[in-house]
Amino acid sequence: QVQLVESGGGLVQAGGSLRLSCAASGDTFSRTVMGWFRQAPGKEREFVAVINWTGTNTYYADSARDRFTISRDNAKNTVDLQLSNLKPEDTAVYYCVGHSGRYWEGIRKSPDDYPYWGQGTQVTVSS
Repeated sequence: QVQLVESGGGLVQAGGSLRLSCAASGDTFSRTVMGWFRQAPGKEREFVAVINWTGTNTYYADSARDRFTISRDNAKNTVDLQLSNLKPEDTAVYYCVGHSGRYWEGIRKSPDDYPYWGQGTQVTVSS
């Protein structure tokens, strides 16, 4: 079991940057595939990025590729999401997520595939 707590959200102008952090508790973090989802008002939860156990493999949604970077530190039990060149359409609640499956079995993009969720952190991008 893994418990997740996000931090780092806030209000930023378009073109700005934010760094989201997720602290995990539990002794299985290093064997947990970690990722980020987001949910904008009135919309469904959307896959953003995922990272494998060791941090050597990552995958991004088209909307995040080239602007966002996911990373992890297994020694600190943290996973971060660096947001750059933010746009108003990036405004959403961002959730840290995890699952105990194997990364090489396929990229999981459905919220139902992730049993571990944080409480979310709000990111608001003004135009």
